[in-house]
Amino acid sequence: MTAVAPKLPRARRLGGTGELQGRRFVLRGAVQGVGFRPWVYRLAREEGLAGWVRNDTSGVTIEAFGSEEALERFTRRLQAPPPPSEVTSCRWRSVAAEQPAAEQPSGDPGDFVIVASAEGAAGLREGRRLSIPADLGTCPQCLDEAMASEDRRYRYPFTNCTHCGPRFTLATGVPYDRPLTTMSSFELCPQCRREYEDPEDRRFHAQPNACPQCGPRLWLTTADGAAVLCTDPLDRAGEELAAGRIVAVKGLGGFHLACDAASSPAVQRLRRRKGREAKPLAVMVPDLETARRYARLSEAEEALLASPQRPIVLVERREQKRGARPLAPEVAPDLSQVGLMLAYTPLHHLLLEAAAEQGCGPLVMTSGNGSGEPMIYRNDEALNRLASVADFFLLHDRDIAAPCDDSVARVVDGAPLLLRRSRGYVPRPITLRRPLARPVLACGGQLKNTFCIGVGDAAYLGPHVGDLESLEGLERLEESVAHLERLLQVRPEVTAVDLHPEYLSSRYGRSRPGRVVEVQHHHAHVVSALAEHGADGPALALAWDGVGYGPGGNGPGGTAWGGELLWADRHHCRRLATFRPLPLAGGDLAVREVWRLALALVDDAFDGSPPVERLAVLGKVPEAAWQVVGKMIRRRVHAPPAHGVGRLFDAVGALLFAHPEAAYEGQLAMMVESCADASEAGVYPWRLERGHEPWEIDLRPAVRQLVGELLAGTHRSLLAARFHNTLAAAGVHALHRAGEIAGELPVVLTGGCFQNALLTRRVRGALALHRALANHPVLVHSQVPAGDGGLALGQAVIADAFTRRRSCA
Repeated sequence: MTAVAPKLPRARRLGGTGELQGRRFVLRGAVQGVGFRPWVYRLAREEGLAGWVRNDTSGVTIEAFGSEEALERFTRRLQAPPPPSEVTSCRWRSVAAEQPAAEQPSGDPGDFVIVASAEGAAGLREGRRLSIPADLGTCPQCLDEAMASEDRRYRYPFTNCTHCGPRFTLATGVPYDRPLTTMSSFELCPQCRREYEDPEDRRFHAQPNACPQCGPRLWLTTADGAAVLCTDPLDRAGEELAAGRIVAVKGLGGFHLACDAASSPAVQRLRRRKGREAKPLAVMVPDLETARRYARLSEAEEALLASPQRPIVLVERREQKRGARPLAPEVAPDLSQVGLMLAYTPLHHLLLEAAAEQGCGPLVMTSGNGSGEPMIYRNDEALNRLASVADFFLLHDRDIAAPCDDSVARVVDGAPLLLRRSRGYVPRPITLRRPLARPVLACGGQLKNTFCIGVGDAAYLGPHVGDLESLEGLERLEESVAHLERLLQVRPEVTAVDLHPEYLSSRYGRSRPGRVVEVQHHHAHVVSALAEHGADGPALALAWDGVGYGPGGNGPGGTAWGGELLWADRHHCRRLATFRPLPLAGGDLAVREVWRLALALVDDAFDGSPPVERLAVLGKVPEAAWQVVGKMIRRRVHAPPAHGVGRLFDAVGALLFAHPEAAYEGQLAMMVESCADASEAGVYPWRLERGHEPWEIDLRPAVRQLVGELLAGTHRSLLAARFHNTLAAAGVHALHRAGEIAGELPVVLTGGCFQNALLTRRVRGALALHRALANHPVLVHSQVPAGDGGLALGQAVIADAFTRRRSCA
């Protein structure tokens, strides 16, 4: 479709003085589907330039003609577009001003016009430059229209414009134009078409543009799929939520399961039906004013909540004032934080409003899936698989091309840290400092799986897939990879996988054609952080998480890594120090039955004679069980050694809270962080053994003192704080000793443990106060998760470095 600019007086069209010149621009970034071309059109008019602008498979291409001064101003202004547009690359070359513009549809070289998108052809090696923006939260103008009774879009749940709404989740191809989206089946009515074709309208080429006359529709069904006859599905859904019902809501990137977040019976019912015993549930509120009633928010947290990406943000819960509806304690049991998000579509805003009119709200909005399964995004699948969970289904007929779960973030030291990178951020690429030699697919890990496709200098992290604990999870990974390959028109020649032979992501990667490169888990974590910061290394890194497969495996030939001090660059990784290992009695069973870890920790610290009868956590376990496990630990029978800091948090959490089992991965670590006194609380003793490499950080003196204080009745908030301080002090001391050998290198903090805000603050604070380390740059994650959700980025870069080296050998 071609839009032609209105005629302007020639003196204004070609303003400025001097000889007429021309420039051809190629821009990359978030420049499609965000009103970028209309902005360029208006910019060119302001500068009195002639020419054209169009979308293509690389991004946006422009030819502009005018005076040198006008072109210089235009060039500078192009690189600072209004949000949500983002220009990551702006290249231009001179073109002859007198040559006719082949793209110019009007035949008048004095016009500046917006022309039809160019499909073009991309080789499978080069791939396309994906310029589709991420899905964006509803803008104020669209929300006002949806709430204004005199507007033709009043209460229309799919209201959007070029500044907001779905993008990636409905794109079936590129360039990002309506025929290549799931909106292609909805024919625009005359009014919507006028908006779509008018460059001066904010809905110019808004691909999901629609209204009640021509767009998607909403309806409500019972759990068996029978339509509910009602005047307004949203009002009826609000009534059912207020009555304590569970409603499955089809949203932007998939289904949510919604219930009244202030109703304990409703939340308990949702947990029981979904099989989600204790893991925190996200809560949706309509605006920042409401969010402030439930949480203590810093300016940075408010900015993150209200950003166009609208992630779930972990914030400190506020005690409710008298008269306010408090959140049910079952929303986030045993935690001082709660995950809040603002409504990000008109549908969510209208549903919250309908519920509030019935005295209900805010609303739990948790992913629509069964325990351990990926998010559901199709109507028929939802009705089939969620019928035992939801009482009602709020459905619509706008198909979702790419499922995309909510992103999760928190603020650490005043800066955002993504814990889960998905809706709102995907498919925005990470720009690599060094372009990849050939396309790479990195398959990520087993938990919190996210894959990555690297093409040239762009690394595209896919949407959050989740834990690969089922066939459905593996199928979602395969579907998501195939979809992104189609959008990029690329066939990866190299596949990167984790060393662990049993990870489903690694099995999938090994089944693909082409070269397969195995990458050590913690090396990938470190290089992920380096790549995010545009660095190659080398660096000294604390890579702390739960577990990662070390060279030699997790059996007799090796151990499970997870508390590492590494020297690393994109090519190599050297293990300089680690924590004294903890026996995992029963193998992976110890990760769930954390009392086994607590017993192993104290048994080691007390030389096989721990005060087991006085430990409250073991009082909740049959004596015969812990006696058998004690023998396994001492004899090292089915008790592989694990070095993970995450396992230390599990063990300490089990002791402090007398919690024998973990309901979900990371539960005990979150509880320890949540209860810790943020004030300075002192440090426990520890030792660094440097007799051989890797050096060993020995926390046995710390554990003995912690257990003694616990049995003496010291409040666990102080014990938790001292445990954090001790880890930070030990890690920084090991970094100092390594720096004496390696020299002044950047310090990287990576791995899932550095999603702990208190631990990150303590380590960074200790580094800043250390005389020898204070000047070392400290690299922490921000836009890429520190945990396994960021693993694939590092895998892609390392695999490229490996294949380059092998090619040159």
